[in-house]
Amino acid sequence: MVIELTVLDEHDEKLIAALRRDGRASLSELAAALGLSRATVRARMDRLVARGEIAGFSVLTRADVSAAPVRGLMMIGIEGRGTDRIVARLMGLPAVQAVHSTNGKWDLIAEIGAETLADLDAVLAQIRRLDGVTTSETSLLLTTRRPGRR
Repeated sequence: MVIELTVLDEHDEKLIAALRRDGRASLSELAAALGLSRATVRARMDRLVARGEIAGFSVLTRADVSAAPVRGLMMIGIEGRGTDRIVARLMGLPAVQAVHSTNGKWDLIAEIGAETLADLDAVLAQIRRLDGVTTSETSLLLTTRRPGRR
């Protein structure tokens, strides 16, 4: 069995950083920014995708950032073995954008988005009433910074 180690060189790292800043940049723009030819940039992108270093490309729409202006992270403690059931219930709530399992003090972290603080409060209360949820702590997200976005 041969194990291939994946090593990113400086050009790969710079290409990935440029794509994080602007995933819609053209090959010509990327090539100019990196000081490489278009063919080299295309070949490197194809190789990074084929090796799984780049797992995909995504788009943020206006709806993604404005439909739920009040956002928070709810850390949730669960009693017993009800995690799968609670995750299923959480994923059925429209305000829940993602659910993460974790280690440490909290069993789950739910990303929640709502239009108003009152709406967020109602969702939090609904989650706290779920059978098996023993404790929770919520933090509001004030600012989100992403690489390459202001």
